[in-house]
Amino acid sequence: MQFEDVYKLYYRDVYYFLLSLSGDPQLAEELTQETFYRALRNIYKFKGNCQLKTWLCQIGKNEYVSHMRKQKHLADETTWPEASDHTGPSGENEPEVLCVRKDEALSIYKVLHLLGEPYKEVFTLRTLGDLSYKEIGEIFERGEGWARVTYHRAKLKIQEMIREVP
Repeated sequence: MQFEDVYKLYYRDVYYFLLSLSGDPQLAEELTQETFYRALRNIYKFKGNCQLKTWLCQIGKNEYVSHMRKQKHLADETTWPEASDHTGPSGENEPEVLCVRKDEALSIYKVLHLLGEPYKEVFTLRTLGDLSYKEIGEIFERGEGWARVTYHRAKLKIQEMIREVP
């Protein structure tokens, strides 16, 4: 398969995966381009012990982590929902609704931030990255069963942490 075919086949998957991590379409596009550039430069390292899509997402995840380390922040204003998404019964944007939504999102981010590894990453890959348990297992070089159990435990930990929040 030509690399151009790989790009056409997996571009959307990698882009949406990175969009789920970053919440920023422009950043996701930049990281997707960088992911395919790095994949092309390192295609000889692909051993075939996982799906090509999984390998590309691993590269993308590494690109995202590198970017965030360079930026020295884990969340920015672009991850917050747009104001136009929250209108009241009258069709107007209501500040109370916006504040509640931001507070809810902030609480969720805090809980996820406190969640230990590998639970945080498995939960994020499954819910935001929309990866299958098999793909998550491949990323961690573990089995599908391990990914299922880890995701289930992450959900339990999140529920427990939410109950403890005043």
